[in-house]
Amino acid sequence: MSEQQPKPLRVVVAGLGNMGRSHALAYHRNPGFEIAALVNRSSVELEGELAEYAVERAFEEALKREKPDVASINTYSDSHADYAVMALEAGCHVFVEKPLATTVNDAERVVAAAKANGRKLVVGYILRHHPSWQRLIAEARALGGPYAFRMNLNQQSSGATWQTHRQLMEATSPIVDCGVHYVDVMCQITDAKPVEVRGMGLRLSDEIGPDMYNYGHLQVLFEDGSVGWYEAGWGPMISETAFFVKDIMSPKGSVSIVMDESAKSDDIDTHTRTATIRIHHAERNAEGRFSRPDEVLEMEGEPGHQELCEREQDFLLKAVREDLDLSRHMEDAVQSLKVCLAADESVRTGRAVKL
Repeated sequence: MSEQQPKPLRVVVAGLGNMGRSHALAYHRNPGFEIAALVNRSSVELEGELAEYAVERAFEEALKREKPDVASINTYSDSHADYAVMALEAGCHVFVEKPLATTVNDAERVVAAAKANGRKLVVGYILRHHPSWQRLIAEARALGGPYAFRMNLNQQSSGATWQTHRQLMEATSPIVDCGVHYVDVMCQITDAKPVEVRGMGLRLSDEIGPDMYNYGHLQVLFEDGSVGWYEAGWGPMISETAFFVKDIMSPKGSVSIVMDESAKSDDIDTHTRTATIRIHHAERNAEGRFSRPDEVLEMEGEPGHQELCEREQDFLLKAVREDLDLSRHMEDAVQSLKVCLAADESVRTGRAVKL
């Protein structure tokens, strides 16, 4: 007799923008999940595999009625914390898109609710599930620190993409929204605590709020002497030149992602695709020349954006079924957010922030 399969986890999905639809599709395709309800505050047309599902308006009502095992929160970031705590207190495990919250206190409140209710909390750090980024982190760690991190992701946007960016900026600046990914990568490589953050930003459009900026740059100093910067800009005025820099240097050499020259900054798959990893070793021979040539790792068969979302939900399923300890995962999510919010504070006050 075959072993009985565990019952699928019933999930309510809140928020059906780009990420929400991708996650909903991941639940739809994964036999470990069953969609109990899809929720979006405004009217949306769902196509393809999701067309069979009705969309309702109120998350709280769906939560009370369906009593799901999982709540998947992919709304705008200013509602993440309240929705997550509501779901955790209702007994749900939670997947929440990054950033976890818009304040450090709110992020810590969500983590405390997960611990108090004995539920799993997975934050949408998509790069953690990408084999090429895992390789980049491993190669950088093998070099040893201290490190100089140079990273950016600028997006030249127009039409519907610029509209989405403007909506995101009603709550969150680009260096917070995207920065959490790359600060998380820095923290995974160094294991050292960030101790000081500096930021600068500029409002390059009158189509966004007077107190918001669509170009930002953060610098972070770590306890082990490592330093890093991250730059993010959104909008029709953003340059396509050097829009994607992922470069890590240490005394022993460097590891870099080399992007295909034809890549476009507003292509969502470009944001995770690595194309090629270049490893450079600093050691030299008796003549003072480099002892070995750079290694070039071709990252064939990389997962695309949708497959990465499916890997994230596989991880959530594994975390619930195998009772994984997510303490470090949650701690890292709070830490990377703390750095990015400190950078935002620095932009607004003009002063460095000690952590």
